[in-house]
Amino acid sequence: MASVAENIVKTLTANGIDRVYGLPGDSLNGFTDALRKDGSIRWVHVRHEESAAFAAAADAALTGDLAVVAGSCGPGNLHLINGLYDANRSRVPVLAIAAHIPTTEIGTGYFQETHPQELFRECSVYVEYVADPRQMPRLLEIAMRAAIEQRGVAVLVIPGDVALADIPDDRTVVIERTRPVVTPSPDELERAATLLNASTRTTILAGAGVEGAHDEVIALADRLGAPIVHALRGKEFIEYDNPFDVGMTGLLGFASGYRAMEAADTLLVLGSDFPYEQFYPEHATTIQVDIRGSQLGKRHPLDLGLVGDVRATVEALLPRLAETSDRGHLDDATAHYRKTRAKLDDLATPTKKGRPIHPQYLARLLDEQAADDAIFTADVGSPTVWAARYLSMTERRRLIGSFTHGSMANALLHGIGAQVSHPDRQVVALAGDGGLAMMLGELLTLTQNRLPVKTVVVNNSSLNFVELEMKAAGFVNFGTGLDNPSFAAIAEAMGIFARRVEHSEDLPDALAEVLAHDGPALLDVVTERQELSMPPAVEAAQVKGFALYAIRTVMSGRGDELLDLARANWRQLL
Repeated sequence: MASVAENIVKTLTANGIDRVYGLPGDSLNGFTDALRKDGSIRWVHVRHEESAAFAAAADAALTGDLAVVAGSCGPGNLHLINGLYDANRSRVPVLAIAAHIPTTEIGTGYFQETHPQELFRECSVYVEYVADPRQMPRLLEIAMRAAIEQRGVAVLVIPGDVALADIPDDRTVVIERTRPVVTPSPDELERAATLLNASTRTTILAGAGVEGAHDEVIALADRLGAPIVHALRGKEFIEYDNPFDVGMTGLLGFASGYRAMEAADTLLVLGSDFPYEQFYPEHATTIQVDIRGSQLGKRHPLDLGLVGDVRATVEALLPRLAETSDRGHLDDATAHYRKTRAKLDDLATPTKKGRPIHPQYLARLLDEQAADDAIFTADVGSPTVWAARYLSMTERRRLIGSFTHGSMANALLHGIGAQVSHPDRQVVALAGDGGLAMMLGELLTLTQNRLPVKTVVVNNSSLNFVELEMKAAGFVNFGTGLDNPSFAAIAEAMGIFARRVEHSEDLPDALAEVLAHDGPALLDVVTERQELSMPPAVEAAQVKGFALYAIRTVMSGRGDELLDLARANWRQLL
């Protein structure tokens, strides 16, 4: 008779799962031994469970399929939580096997005891405790279906002794993702058409929900004469081959995206959960389309909310829309975008010898040299800013990050899952020095699993985005400096090909070497610490904050920082 663990492995195999991310432990022995005996599922061994969860999140995001992660009892599965939060908030399907202490010891304060079913509740769409072998495989099937259909994390908490117990019912079920077509009612579509036909200045805000609807949204923009602003998570799905693109808005965006929304008399939000209320136009008619009705009006008051998937909704809406003859709003927005884009590109230049490298220059070179189908991952903070502004998408490029959960140290960890799931694609992890240092041991995961991830380190010796936030709020920078080693030397000690670059003239060749290397490689780039990433609209409070920062910095005896700030950013300030 098969054990519960053996049935889990059998079911995963039947559902096409050929890899599991994790770290072994005694409470997981039944599961890992079942993997060993089965032999068809790869155990992707990482150095920290958080890495396993982030890797699974990237795997699921890129493939659209269920990814699986496992952690041992107590601290082992606790380490999964941050990555599972990221996966759940990014709405990607992940199954987590969370081992538990022996059943007879639960509730006694036993070694490594926690209450995982409570701990995982907030970062999952389904979590359940398996107390008896007779609950299985039913709970496994429910968990897998929940993760797939709700696009989130499902957690099964299984004591080690239950995993080793004989299972009464050794069936396996293949769970296929349903693909319903959801559109608003005809009356709702007519209301939307009436509002849009009456509009003279429509702007589209496109989020992650436009995935798979690129051509339909382009056709809609053409019909409406509407510029398309993209949210960060929509960038990879709508930016390419898009004559209506005017860039991003929000804290990481730039002026043209902000202006296109501010000037609109109608804003059409497609599949976006863009969170920053201050960047929505105050007086525009707002229409929102989202597959989840609970999201409607969550960020900004609506005149009309529509439940539907973007592609089907746009297809149903197009025949009801008149061709817009007045394209003045579109022409103004795209002209402004070209000027804004040119100004951004002017910042992506080499520095004089002896000065740290502008991160914009690094990002521009990476965009130019990376493969046409590269998968980029970016750490939260300044690497995400430069990725958003300088990495251009193609139909086949992807950009993955912790864009909703906002966790540090995600780039390398996401890169692991990206490379495992796409072994023949170029994967580039754009890492911050703070993020890489936080999870530095995962460079060993690259060598152990022979993953040719290219890690590019934005090394500015600081928690750079935190410093920017402090400046904007009027605080003197404190606690943000990083005394960094040579990340290239560390990588070489781990068996990774590495280069360190301190001067702009050395960067193009070094980057080319790293990208061309057959195996894992790291590029440690010393960049300008004081580089400002200016938001698209500087509020009065931020101006006041910078003034307070300047005064307080001088009064604290650190006026040289202001000179460095001015020297680094004179191109933006003039």
